[in-house]
Amino acid sequence: MDKTDKIIEARMKLRARFEEKMKSTPSQADSQPQGTGPTNRHGMPKLPVGQFETAKWPVLDLGYKPEISQDRWRLYIDGEVENPVVLKWADFMALPQTDDVSDFHCVTTWSRMDVPWSGVRLLDLAALVQPKESATHILFQAYDTYTTNLSIEEALKPDVLLVHTADHAPLSLDHGGPVRVITPLLYAWKGAKWIKRIRFLSEDAPGFWEERGYSNTAYPWRNDRYSEED
Repeated sequence: MDKTDKIIEARMKLRARFEEKMKSTPSQADSQPQGTGPTNRHGMPKLPVGQFETAKWPVLDLGYKPEISQDRWRLYIDGEVENPVVLKWADFMALPQTDDVSDFHCVTTWSRMDVPWSGVRLLDLAALVQPKESATHILFQAYDTYTTNLSIEEALKPDVLLVHTADHAPLSLDHGGPVRVITPLLYAWKGAKWIKRIRFLSEDAPGFWEERGYSNTAYPWRNDRYSEED
């Protein structure tokens, strides 16, 4: 069995392991999602509540854009896993590649629809490192020091990708190149630009915006922008 076959087998086991938890996430359990427009590819209104559609792709960041060449780029995957790894660019590109089309919802109320992406499923990266039974959450760490968190059942959905290509072109520095995370069923701050490390955790750990009052769950079809405490 070659490396790709092993990843596919491990992927199937992971999906089965977390299937019930995935079914309970808002995007699958919400019987009355809020929004406007025709039904999208997930059976929800095209535009989540409070969003407007734009053809442009605005640029938002912490004010620092780290220029990381492909030669210098490394992806560290560690924490509550059986096989921690450090991937170089060639290692990353040798993994199963996924082409997908999904939408991008920014908490600042704009949505960019039907974006073509290419990259690696986070599910396949998880299959590579094998999360321990203790793993419940993920913390993304970026080259600009940005962090954000996800429950593992959100992170392992098949449209959560680490993308190197958008709109059929290499991902630009402004938008998080060489590689960023996308989370189509959540607000986009849950997907870190300039991704550097994926840490599997045994408990939740809030990231940059979560520590500043943003929602931990970030579900667009419920206007889930800020924590209830705020």
